[in-house]
Amino acid sequence: MIIRLHDDAVIGVGHPCFVVAEAGVNHNGSLERAMRMIEVAKSAGADAVKFQTFKTEAIITRTAPKARYHVETTGDDAKQSWFDLLKSQELTEGMHVALMAHCRRVGIVFLSTPYDPESVDLLDRLDVCAFKVASTDANNVSLLRHMADKGRPMILSTAMTTMDELRISIGAIRARGLRDLVVLQCTGNYPSDDASANLRAMLTIREAFGVPVGYSDHVPGVVAAVAAVTLGACVYEKHFTLDRALPGPDHRASLEPQELGELIRAVRSAERMMGDGVKRVMPSEEANRTRLRKHVIAAADLAAGTVLVPESIRVVRTGGSGMPAHNYDEVIGRVTAVALRADDPIDDDVLEPFTGRPGDVSSGPV
Repeated sequence: MIIRLHDDAVIGVGHPCFVVAEAGVNHNGSLERAMRMIEVAKSAGADAVKFQTFKTEAIITRTAPKARYHVETTGDDAKQSWFDLLKSQELTEGMHVALMAHCRRVGIVFLSTPYDPESVDLLDRLDVCAFKVASTDANNVSLLRHMADKGRPMILSTAMTTMDELRISIGAIRARGLRDLVVLQCTGNYPSDDASANLRAMLTIREAFGVPVGYSDHVPGVVAAVAAVTLGACVYEKHFTLDRALPGPDHRASLEPQELGELIRAVRSAERMMGDGVKRVMPSEEANRTRLRKHVIAAADLAAGTVLVPESIRVVRTGGSGMPAHNYDEVIGRVTAVALRADDPIDDDVLEPFTGRPGDVSSGPV
C-alpha cells in the first residue's frame, strides 16, 4: 500500500522511510522556539516535523496525577499539577497557522497529534495532510472514528496496546471507510530500554492487518532507528529538543539538534546499504574483482600437447590474466596448444579446442 500525503510526501514499501522529527511539546509554549524547531528538523533532514494539538480541559481532569516520568522531569503534583503543565504547553489556532506557514516556507511537512475532537476539527479546518494518533488514544475508538470521518491518512502509534485492542481500533477506523493507515510499534516509557523495543512487532502488525508499519522511537541512540529501517519501517518518529536541559517532561528523552542530524544520516545510510536484493557485481567492485580474485597459471614449464592435471597448474592472483578460478574443473583435462613456462597464464588462447575428456591419458610437468 502506498499513502500519498501530498506530491512530495509518499509513505509505503519501496519508498524512503518517512522520518518525523517529533517536536511535541518541547517548545514549552513558545512560538519562537517552535519556529526554530521547524528549522532544525529541516536542517537535520527530516521529512516532517510534528507538534501536539489539544485543549487541556478536554483531555484531563484537574486532579489527574502525573505519570512517573512527568514527576521525575517536572516535579510532583504539589509543585505543578499535570493540568497546569499541559495548559502551559498548548498551541493556539493562530500559533498553528504560523507554524504551518513556516513549514511551507522551509519545505517540510507539518504534522500534529490531536488529542480531542475539537483539536481534530481544528487541524482538519487548517488542512493538515494527515493525523498522527498518540499511543494514549490508540484504544480511544470514539476519537479514532472522529478522525477517520475526516478522510485524511492516519498514523497510529501503539504503545501500551495489545493485539486485541489494536484489532478493535483498526476495525473501528476501517469501518468508517478509511484505508490510508500506518501503524507504528512503540513502547510507552521515556526513555525506553533496548529489551522493550520489540521491533519485530512491526512485522506481526504488518502481517495481521496488511498495513504499512513503522516505529515511534523512545530508545536512546541510533541503533533502534537503523534496526527499524532494515526491518521495513515505512515511517520513523523521534523526539527532539533544542536543549535537553530545558524544563519540561520530554526534553530528557529527546535528541539535540546535532544528534537528530546524525540519526537521520544513519537512517539514510542504512537504507542505501539495504540495496535492491539482486546479487551482482557492484560497479565499485569491478577493479578489485580483477585484482583480488585468483586465476589459473602453469605450475611449471609445460610442453605443447601436455594434458593438464591438477599438478600442472596453480591458482593464484595474477592481476586478471588466466582463466578465473571457478573454471578450474574446465581446465583439467585440456591440452596445451603451445609450450608454456612456469607462471604463464592459462586460458583458451594457449589450449587446444575443448573436445571432451581425454580418458585416462595424463601428463605432468616437463
